[in-house]
Amino acid sequence: MSELTDLDALDLSAAMAAGRISAVEVMAAYLDHIERLNPSLNAIVSLRPRGALEAEARAADAAPRRGWLHGMPFAVKDLVDTAGLRTTYGSPLYADHVPEKDELIAARIRAAGAIFIGKTNTPEFGLGSHSYNPVHGVTRNPYDLSRTAGGSSGGAAAGLAARLLPVADGSDTMGSLRNPAAFCNVYGFRPSFGLVPRDAVGDLFLHQISTDGPMARSVRDLVALLGTLAGPDARDPHALPAMPGALAALERPLSDGLKVGWIGAWQGYYPLEPGILDLCEAGLGVLESLGLRVEPLAPAFDPDRLWRAWLVLRSFANAAGKRDLYDDPEKRSHLKPELLYEVESASRLGALDIHAASVVRTEWFAFLANLFERYDVLAMPSAQLFPFDAKLDWPKAVAGRPMDTYHRWMEVVVPASLAGLPVLGVPVGFSDDGLPMGMQLMGRRGGDQDVLRIGEAYHRQTDWPGRRPPPLL
Repeated sequence: MSELTDLDALDLSAAMAAGRISAVEVMAAYLDHIERLNPSLNAIVSLRPRGALEAEARAADAAPRRGWLHGMPFAVKDLVDTAGLRTTYGSPLYADHVPEKDELIAARIRAAGAIFIGKTNTPEFGLGSHSYNPVHGVTRNPYDLSRTAGGSSGGAAAGLAARLLPVADGSDTMGSLRNPAAFCNVYGFRPSFGLVPRDAVGDLFLHQISTDGPMARSVRDLVALLGTLAGPDARDPHALPAMPGALAALERPLSDGLKVGWIGAWQGYYPLEPGILDLCEAGLGVLESLGLRVEPLAPAFDPDRLWRAWLVLRSFANAAGKRDLYDDPEKRSHLKPELLYEVESASRLGALDIHAASVVRTEWFAFLANLFERYDVLAMPSAQLFPFDAKLDWPKAVAGRPMDTYHRWMEVVVPASLAGLPVLGVPVGFSDDGLPMGMQLMGRRGGDQDVLRIGEAYHRQTDWPGRRPPPLL
């Protein structure tokens, strides 16, 4: 393995800015690495021809630096439109789709100087936390090729863990930045809703669940990419101000007396595979060694109400964007069962059902606001089971408890998603058979920097991503 591909993204950027490494050398190192490992992983799809990428790297070396990503290889998630680069959304209906225009986050990444080498694999239309689709196939876990890398940002997480990418973007509706980060031993950050603005396409007022965000092998890299993605856009009614000085803020020591509320399995409501709580509690022990106080917490709110509200709001959001495909019989025949489930569930909803679900969401947000008067961070596992067999479509049971929907096994991520709060997925180690796991650190709305500062202190104590997958040892 090239030493270049093992560098953190910020260190690589600094070396390139100082002229110690050229974009041509970096591109060659990454493409060599991708040629060796990606056929087994299938993390990067729609890979562009080597000659074209080498030519762009030479041009980057000859041009003024455009930003911290100047001349660095980057693969954008395959749910994000990229001008001139095939974007399939994992659907056979879009197998040959080549957008004419970048989406907002792709445009921002490109403007920072990145060279787009391809896309990262995802489930069809991002549905489900297992990255497989009929266009590109299955993405496998670098730590065990028989297991899933998670999703929907599974290609991004696997690519990071295997050092195929220096840093990566992802998106998160139901844990798509956190679940694959946990499964692949990297960091994923779901920012406060609105910190990363959305394109002014479709409805931006009613649908406030999904957000884009960064993934990385270090918190510093995560914050650097967040700085590229974040910042207001006048066309997004919910866009928040950027976070200037976020990297420098990571260096500030943690305040005394910070408190962590450990929700865990929410008094047994969430089924969890054996070993997950033990790993998370070891991670909490690291936080205690940093001076944080950890207290068990059982929120006085019915988690099943959250789940029922989530089903309504998620189906409403998914059906709104895909109903045209469903209504065309020929196109409908090419849609995965999970999307059919979402559209058909939404078709049974009325306006008052959606209103009632939104009321639950409002009550939950207010409840959390009160909790954050006593706690600085809330902690939960990032997943309810370890990476599962890649041949499955989704787990039908967790710890012996049957799952009644294709996404019920991911329910532990719903509390943060429903409230639109910042939540950092941190690695917590490995099972006895070498499978990664992670933990969510959730903060108050707008408290992104506070959560990331805790994450940085945690990373300095642990550096779990430094434990490379077996092919890289």
